Amino acid sequence: MSRFLLIDIGAGTMDILYYDDRSDLYYKAVVKSPVRYLSEKVSKIRGNLLVTGDEMGGGPISTVLKQRAQTDEVIMSVAAAATIHHNQKIVESYRIKIVQDSEAEALQESQNYTHVVLADLDIKRIRDIVKGFGVNFAFDTVGICAQDHGMAPDNVSHLDFRHEIFRQVLDKKPFAHALLYQKNKIPERLNRLNSIAKSAERLPGNEIYVMDSGMAAIVGACTDIQTKEKDNIVIMDLATSHTLVASLKQGELAGFFEYHTHDITPELIDSMIQKLCDGKLSHKQILKQGGHGAYIRKAFGFKSAEIILATGPKRNLIKDSQLPIIFGSPLGDNMMTGTAGLLEAIRFQK
Repeated sequence: MSRFLLIDIGAGTMDILYYDDRSDLYYKAVVKSPVRYLSEKVSKIRGNLLVTGDEMGGGPISTVLKQRAQTDEVIMSVAAAATIHHNQKIVESYRIKIVQDSEAEALQESQNYTHVVLADLDIKRIRDIVKGFGVNFAFDTVGICAQDHGMAPDNVSHLDFRHEIFRQVLDKKPFAHALLYQKNKIPERLNRLNSIAKSAERLPGNEIYVMDSGMAAIVGACTDIQTKEKDNIVIMDLATSHTLVASLKQGELAGFFEYHTHDITPELIDSMIQKLCDGKLSHKQILKQGGHGAYIRKAFGFKSAEIILATGPKRNLIKDSQLPIIFGSPLGDNMMTGTAGLLEAIRFQK
């Protein structure tokens, strides 16, 4: 295995870990997320835009493109338009014109548009960051995580669809690392992860793996030394956009729920953790109250929880919690939860 490049693509940051298991050396960086980096770049461009590339995390870049379409012409290729929405009619309702990828390629010669390429992986930017570590830009294994709701069938919500993808895997193998995929084994409807894997082929790596960032966070948080020799564990990762809380019994995933981070309060977390451990949550219930979804396999009871460990850039949101929450640092760094999870999940597959 030897040289690993692990990348966690979040809404706020992109976290990068280089690890060489021969020398046991780690090098790491936390930088502005691709979607923030690109949206700030595009917001400074004036005039008409031609947007190509692949589906990437939406958020700020979607906002910038929708706003620009109200004053200038915005043309997007079919592949890039999925960043705004998987339903092309919804994208077009923002006054954005969608063209086939071949037509978009022909328009790149026009002087009437500034060409913008959407991608979660900017290879040049990653190369510059890694070279700053003082190591060669060459790897044996590349692992990347990001959140992917998948391309839901008609009349199925993206949250229900995401839940079903998780459930089908976890019912058979109740470990978060089971949701790590080699590049040629990614479910077809996980469009964003497929796009990332395709982009990653331009990285100098022999093996490529992708994973949902929430699942990577579960695995990563469990590598924190404070969880060792504990049977009943509660972990939470408060990321920029989404918060995930999971319960694990003897290493198996008992259940988890996801929420939008901007809705998180200490009172909510305190109540939900107790319900999670007691098995009193359901996917539909979480959706009804505005959450992102839930999965429950078993319950070990809140009173049996031995540790509640928090990671993520927004964990200060729960500093006033009434529960005995401990702040964790996988690989000695709170921001490396996702990359630590990728590394551990890849090790499980080897």
